This record gives sequence, C-alpha cells and structure tokens, in this order.
Amino acid sequence: MFEKLLTPFPINSMTLANRLVLPAMVTRLSGEDGFVNQDITDRYVRFAKGEVGLIVVEAMAVHQAKSGPLLRISSDEFKPGLTDLASKVHDTSNSKVVPQIIHFLKIARNGWRQKIEDLSIADIQAIIEQYGQAALRARECGFDGVEMHMAHAYTLSSFLSKKNKRPDIYGGKSLDNRMRLPLQILKRVREMVGDDFAVGVRFLGEECIKGGYTTEESATIALRMAQSGIDYISLSAGGKFEDAVHKEGEVLYPYTGYSGDRCMPPMDYPDGYNLHMAEAARRMLRRHGLTTPVVATGKIPSPEFAEEILQDDRADLIGMARALLADPDLPRKARMGESEKIVKCIYWNICKALDENFHKVVCGLWPKDEVQAPYSEDQEAPVWSAEQPLSVLVRSGNIRLSWKLATDNEAVMGYEVWRSDDGGKTFAHVYSITTSMWTDHLAAAGNAYQYYIRAYDLAGNRSVPSNIVDAELPLEVALPPEPKAIARPSFMKPSMV
Repeated sequence: MFEKLLTPFPINSMTLANRLVLPAMVTRLSGEDGFVNQDITDRYVRFAKGEVGLIVVEAMAVHQAKSGPLLRISSDEFKPGLTDLASKVHDTSNSKVVPQIIHFLKIARNGWRQKIEDLSIADIQAIIEQYGQAALRARECGFDGVEMHMAHAYTLSSFLSKKNKRPDIYGGKSLDNRMRLPLQILKRVREMVGDDFAVGVRFLGEECIKGGYTTEESATIALRMAQSGIDYISLSAGGKFEDAVHKEGEVLYPYTGYSGDRCMPPMDYPDGYNLHMAEAARRMLRRHGLTTPVVATGKIPSPEFAEEILQDDRADLIGMARALLADPDLPRKARMGESEKIVKCIYWNICKALDENFHKVVCGLWPKDEVQAPYSEDQEAPVWSAEQPLSVLVRSGNIRLSWKLATDNEAVMGYEVWRSDDGGKTFAHVYSITTSMWTDHLAAAGNAYQYYIRAYDLAGNRSVPSNIVDAELPLEVALPPEPKAIARPSFMKPSMV
C-alpha cells in the first residue's frame, strides 16, 4: 500500500528506514541550562519507538545567548547529554537522528529586537565558526547528521530575507549577497564534519509577509544550496517577526500573525497547504540534473496522503510534526497495516498555543496531564455503554452533538466525529475530541447532515460506529423584531431629540 513511503532512503552515509521525517519541533521540555534532561530523552525515544525514518531534534543554540528553555550545543559541556540522547534513540529503533542547530539574535520584552544590520563583520565571522564547531560536536556525539536552521525569524533566515537591509556584501541588494553567509556556513560545516556526514538545511519556501520572497526565489536558494553540497533540503513557511502581534510585557513571538498560520496551517486551512513550495524547489533541482532530496511539510495528516505526494513526485521525503506529535506510532502502524488505528491530528494548534505561552508542548488529544504520548499494545476496542449513545440538538443556528461515554479495558482516549452531507453515501472524519459534546460550526442552512461517532483508546483501537443521527438547519432565518417606538417625554422639544 505504501510503495514509496515505507521504502529505505539514503542520504549521504545514512539510510532512512522510511521516508517520514519528524521536523524540529519546540517542546519547552528542557531547562534554561540547555542540558538534555529526562523529559527531552523520553520525548525523542518515544518518536524512535514509533519508527519514524528521521528524527530532527528541536533547535539547539550554537552560541551562549540566553533564551529560556532551549537545548545547547555551544560548548563541550553539553556533549555527554547529547551523546546519551543519540545513543538511546539508536538503541530504540532504526530511526536516524540529527540535531537542528540555530543562531538567534537578542530580543526584549518591550518589543525591541536586535537585527542583522547591527552585526559587525567580526560577529558574522564568529557565527560561521560557531556553526562549524556545533556541527563537529554533533558528529562527535554520535548523531547521524546535522541540520542547519535557516528558517523563520532567526539569524540566517534574516540574511536570506528580502527584508535584509544590510548595505554591505551580506546585504539585500542581491540574492547572491543574501546567500553569502549561509553558503559560508555550509562550507565551514562541511570542512569540520567531512564529506561522509549528512548535512541538511531548513529554510523558508515563502516568507509569507509583505515584501518577502516567494517560491520564485526559494527555488533558486534550493538550487544554490544543492550546488554547494547540501545533502537534503527541508522547506517551511513564514514564522516571521515582521507581522507578529506584540503582547505588552512579553517577548515578541514570531508565529502570531498570518506568517505564523502559514508555518503551522491550522484546521481551517486545506491539507498540504505548503506543498507547492517543495514542488517548486524539487522541479528546479531536477531541471538542473540534481537529485538532492526535498522534504515537504505543512499539514500532511496521513500516510495515505504522504504516499500520494511521493507517487506524484512532488517531494522526496515527508515531514510530519503535529501528526507525529498526536501519534508517534504513525509510521509503525502504517508499516503493520494498521493505519486505521492512527490517532489523527486535527490541527487545532493547542501545541502551538502552549509554545506561545511558554508551557510544555503536548498534544491536546493526549490524556490530561500527560507529558508524553501514550503507548499501548492493547488489541481490545472500546464499547458503547448505551445502545443509542449519540443524540443531536439543533438550536440557534447550530447543530450540537452529545453522547454517552464509551468504556474500555484500559482507557478511552477520545472520540472521532464522522459526518455526511450527501444523504449518507459517504462519511468523512471531521473532528476528534476528548469530551462528550461537539458543535458543528460549519454546517450550512438548507443542507441535511448525518453524523456518527467512534471512540478510540490509547492504542488507537476504534469502537464500532455509534447510531447515526440526522440534522438540518432551517433555510429561512427569521428577521429580528422591529424595535418599539420610544415615547418622547412631553417636555422635550423636537430639536432636542
């Protein structure tokens, strides 16, 4: 069924067991000291247990600047913890693991932020060396490669940006100037780690801000990266400071504007919303005879959709962040022919909101208060506690479903809502929820709908469908009553009204 998705894929000296990639994802599980702790280890071992082909560990700083809970790879004191992390991932499965390494500029709670125009040539030379040394540490720690972070609101992305205002050879007057530092860093990294160590890069396919670059330039950036010896290209979108919403007294968070939505497309965006970026980059590379693999990301919810992308040659690797957060066992379940047991991400972005508010990042579909995704090998599905558990109420222009809870030998994790708008000919999964009530805010007046629900447990076993209920919003919407005339006091003259 998954002819391409589950086949091994070589990248330099490492061979992935499948074409699924966990992109770097903020967890806020580390302490401010930057060392690997037990929660960090447990998070990435859990992904390895699910058998994802490539794990990209959350961004870790190449320098010593303060930035709250963020992993560090900026000096040798961090090597023991990072070595242990890489070792434990390798001991768990065939998953390959690389750290994403990042440089960022200073930022204050009052909204001030350091910009690349503030950096001296000496500062730039230091950044080049910091990346080189960090990449070498990654190799010495036993990682399978390293990924350079050049996306979103951070230093190297700002050099690549069309909003780059530097007046010198690193400035925005030409794409060649804007790429100078990223390519110098790639050259230094390669000098430090050698030709037989996988080096990837993640940058923006589109900046998603007014005046920012689009695929017209990102495809050329991909070409220059590939020509310079990069081993894989991973594309993201947006996440910029330029359209971020500043909250009084808080550090500016670069994912609060439209560009933030484009970075992590929420549920009301179509699946695969950013696919065109990977497709444009890959087309450019192949036109120039280059086989450098391209990772597609951005609301790719299922192994079936991922396989379709690969079959259509729109990308070479599939990045799933939120989908794997919801169910780290997605790759393993796909391999075992149990895709129906995957706990499906619904992209309501609870994880993003937790990051924005400086809380530990978990999935809203996990059991309450859990820090890691549940794991179970149970084969017994939940059962309904009532013969007709589902009921429906149409009121105030909404269709509201409620149901009696299901039971399970371990624990019921949540409920899936399935809807039909064609008289029951086809049903589609439209939502997942952990409570026993849901309102369909997208139902349109004059249309008839049918619904059923399924309970699922920690292992993803699904119950049989509930009873089916019918609902329809009335087409005629009553006009509000005419306002009553207000009696005018006798002492008021017309001119006073």
